[in-house]
Amino acid sequence: MSTESPVLSVLGELVVDLLPDPTADAGPEGTAPRYVARPGGNALNVAVAAGRLGVAVRLLARLGTGPLAPALRRHAELSGVDPGGFVAADEPVSLAVVGLGADGSPDYGFHVLGAADWQWTDEELAAVLPEGTAILHVGSISSWTPPGCDAIARLVERVAAEDRALISVDPNVRPMLADGPVGTALGNSRAEVRARLDRLLARADVVKVSAEDLHWLEPDAGDDLDATALRWADRGAALVVLTDGGAPLRIARPGRALLHREPPPVDVVDTVGAGDSLAAGLFAGLLAAGVTTRTALQELPDERLLPIVDDAALVAALNCTRVGADPPTRDELAAARR
Repeated sequence: MSTESPVLSVLGELVVDLLPDPTADAGPEGTAPRYVARPGGNALNVAVAAGRLGVAVRLLARLGTGPLAPALRRHAELSGVDPGGFVAADEPVSLAVVGLGADGSPDYGFHVLGAADWQWTDEELAAVLPEGTAILHVGSISSWTPPGCDAIARLVERVAAEDRALISVDPNVRPMLADGPVGTALGNSRAEVRARLDRLLARADVVKVSAEDLHWLEPDAGDDLDATALRWADRGAALVVLTDGGAPLRIARPGRALLHREPPPVDVVDTVGAGDSLAAGLFAGLLAAGVTTRTALQELPDERLLPIVDDAALVAALNCTRVGADPPTRDELAAARR
């Protein structure tokens, strides 16, 4: 990848989602359900969405072993993602198996113990982070799961100290992996995950957080999301974007009035990857506006920021009109604007 163009570097995990195919025959005894493997994971979704929007993006990910690994790499490459950030890992790829109960409620089974995603080292990260990085986005499971989370935190602190790029953090909490029996087996607990995220958030310039994540991170905070968004902006980030499903986005900036933006109405198929698509749209807009430093972000007037946020919301909305994480291309976004 050329270092002449500003690069979005996205750091995180790769996950294969095994989704049940309700139309398939499960066999005479019903013991042979059929699953469809789909590429997923916060980082892969963000990188793919950004690549489709024409952003120069590198995905920093440890590509594990197994027959599903090449499909993950190919999915990224087909969307224009630079594969130079992949690290060949000896550990397995993470798997999430989705099932449906008799009442249609989802049931999840995670196969992630000892997976490639959690094993980052300082040397690996130093080798794959491109010099032209203008935005470094981290978050989700790998950012708060040991042992690799410490290396990720050190990288964020080093990049922040060098003032070489905007730092973006999305907690993207997965409660089953952050707490409870599976979380414990991974080395996680609610207190430890909160402490690890606090370390990242202390260096963040941009924070995208969902209302669902906030309720998990701060169960005693109450239901006043306006006040919570403003309080999170006061923690140090130059921009906080709080999502709440189909409710208005909240945009909080230190020392400024809280802003609300209505997401565009669409016929929703599902919301898988919506938040990741929104984040990618936000990064694409900031890069197109030349906002690659904290100072530039702080000085960006609301009248220039809001169209960027609106575009990001449109990217997310278009993703929701299709099955799974399937974000729009730059041409599709332009057509939707018209």
